[in-house]
Amino acid sequence: MQDLKGKKALVTGGSRGLGKAIALALAKEGVDVAITGRNKETLEQTVTEIKDLGVKATYSIFNVAQKDEVQKQINELIATFGSFDILINNAGIAAFGSFVEMEENEWEEIVRTNLFGPYYVAKAVVPSMIELGKGDIVNVSSTAGLKGNAVTSAYSASKAGLIGLSESIMFELRKKNIRVTTLTPSTIASEMSKDVLKITDGNPEKVVQPEDFAQLIVDLLKLDQRAMLASASLWSTNP
Repeated sequence: MQDLKGKKALVTGGSRGLGKAIALALAKEGVDVAITGRNKETLEQTVTEIKDLGVKATYSIFNVAQKDEVQKQINELIATFGSFDILINNAGIAAFGSFVEMEENEWEEIVRTNLFGPYYVAKAVVPSMIELGKGDIVNVSSTAGLKGNAVTSAYSASKAGLIGLSESIMFELRKKNIRVTTLTPSTIASEMSKDVLKITDGNPEKVVQPEDFAQLIVDLLKLDQRAMLASASLWSTNP
């Protein structure tokens, strides 16, 4: 098992919900954490919580779907915070709607954020990982990417594309000692699931919690560098 203390992690969408839980779990292991998002107030609040755990923390405001913005901001983070050992591609958006009725711009925005976003971020981070001679990338997809369903065409397409991207770069980068993991969780009781999508059936305590998912990420990162978890799904027991 590896000790994560002293490593540096970048968590996209890290100011709240699932991303925040991941950032805090890493900080408890002694990892210095940079988070990204679009709301300055929530970013600052989360950075304060991370620092209270005794590690370094910072934030950057950008939209992962904007290529030039991503490259610029990540270059600045690497210059000021240091090269990242760990990348958690967590930022994402979701909306459900009829294939016929959903507006094209909304459909495209979901795909740009959930597929092109992780691509742009990884593209900006990987060169420095190659220089370090090792690294870990965790791409957060969804069970919706494994199987489509009614009214999820945009979200399922974006997450299926992310699975294909993640698995492909896994085969490319493992020879460079960079581990790439694709995670496909089912419903997690995040703010998005509870408040926006309303898919926790009114009883969010019965489904997987953000802290459960964060623990899975910590555990897979602790695996000896010679081994990696290529992919995994996390489901609720639902007794």
